[in-house]
Amino acid sequence: MNTDPKCPQCGCAHAYPDGGLWICPECGHEWNPQAAADTDADADAAAQNVVRDANGTPLSDGDSVTVIKDLKVKGASSVIKGGTKVRNIRLVDGTDGHNIACKIGGIGAMNLKSEFVKKA
Repeated sequence: MNTDPKCPQCGCAHAYPDGGLWICPECGHEWNPQAAADTDADADAAAQNVVRDANGTPLSDGDSVTVIKDLKVKGASSVIKGGTKVRNIRLVDGTDGHNIACKIGGIGAMNLKSEFVKKA
């Protein structure tokens, strides 16, 4: 079984190594498979850091979201009702899973978990 990489440009299976590079005899493309693997790993790491809502939609700073269920507010007797729309969110690196910082009318500034919101 041939384990040599195919040319990423034309798909030719006849690529050959030349030092640290691979060369395609059909199109002349030269590439480093190690650099391509590093780029793929960086892209995978970046994809894992994307904050997604309850439906899997990616969120970004400034988006508007809707709370999907009633949420109790710790240390207060108030509740954030399901269906509450929150505008202009900020994505933060929350160590406790709260990765959305926002202001909610009548309650004030707070952090939410992205699993309890959907993009509006």
